[in-house]
Amino acid sequence: MKKLLSFLLVAIMVLSVVACSESKSTDEKEEDSAVAEDSQELDDESGDTKVEVKKVGVAMPTKDLQRWNQDGENLKKELEAKGFEVDLQFANNDIGTQVSQIENMIANNCNVLVIAAIDGSALTTALEQAKTNNIPVISYDRLIMNSDAISYYATFDNTRVGEIQGQYIVDALDLENTDETFNIEVFTGPTDDNNVNFFYGGAMKVLEPYIDKGTLNVVSGKYSLAEAATKEWSTEESQKRMENLISAYYSDGTQLDAVLSSNDSVANGVTNALVNSYSGDYPVLTGQDCEITSMKNLVKDLQTMSVFKDTRQLAAKVVEMVVAISEGAEVPINDTETYDNGTGIVPSFLLDPIAVDKDNYKEVLIDSGYYSEDDLK
Repeated sequence: MKKLLSFLLVAIMVLSVVACSESKSTDEKEEDSAVAEDSQELDDESGDTKVEVKKVGVAMPTKDLQRWNQDGENLKKELEAKGFEVDLQFANNDIGTQVSQIENMIANNCNVLVIAAIDGSALTTALEQAKTNNIPVISYDRLIMNSDAISYYATFDNTRVGEIQGQYIVDALDLENTDETFNIEVFTGPTDDNNVNFFYGGAMKVLEPYIDKGTLNVVSGKYSLAEAATKEWSTEESQKRMENLISAYYSDGTQLDAVLSSNDSVANGVTNALVNSYSGDYPVLTGQDCEITSMKNLVKDLQTMSVFKDTRQLAAKVVEMVVAISEGAEVPINDTETYDNGTGIVPSFLLDPIAVDKDNYKEVLIDSGYYSEDDLK
């Protein structure tokens, strides 16, 4: 009996040790699992999501403007050089067409979308599909509004573009050192292009103090954003408006000293109207994009300056973003404060624009290989 009791006591002790060991093992596994989950949550919060990228959809507004052709082709070339398949589409400035193109890109298994919107507020529904399918969206040059599907924004410092244009006028007319009054008219782009707010805002930040002081006089009185807007950046529309302004305010010999134009296609319309209808001394005329027609006009003294935004640099930066997304690496951004699209701040990369005039256009445009001498003849 004593032997039996001793055996049972030993057996109970062994079973107790095994049970404790199993309990500890289970607890450790659960703890390890919890640590792993916490670690995964931290990785998800602090790291960049890796997306397998084989095909990139590139949606451009139109082929009618030189810059969008260049942007689209630069992107296609750079992305293909990195081994990505590219679906490049131009929408002929038709919102419905662009929406349809984006929906088709999603249906055709594009893994990343790069979109230069025609109307920055018209793509919300289409981009909900991108978000549902976990497709990163890079807003290209024009910020897409009211959509939380936008992952990143790549553009130039658009406020700086306007500041450069405004400051060029200030310097050209030497407004800092004069008591004279100079006459000016203001042209910008369509109000549905979010960039217009920055172009106009940057320029007026520089010019309005002189308007308020009386050193600059907007003879027509029309220089609010709505009054200065040009539908679709249309050369024809800006020409009509400039012709109307000349007829109403400058046909009596009143001198027009400056025209603030936010981009080159608008400036080209202003130029056409001035050449056809205006008899005074040619005004200071600004622009943006350094389009060929405007650069030819610049050489002929029919446009004074343009702001150069090297689309090669912008395309290269977007390609960097796509590569980073595909590798799960940190996506290059340098601004997390400026661009709120109505759903929150969109992480952005801003490139620096450059003022170009007759003094430096060869160095900036020709020596860099952007244009050849023959292009501007």
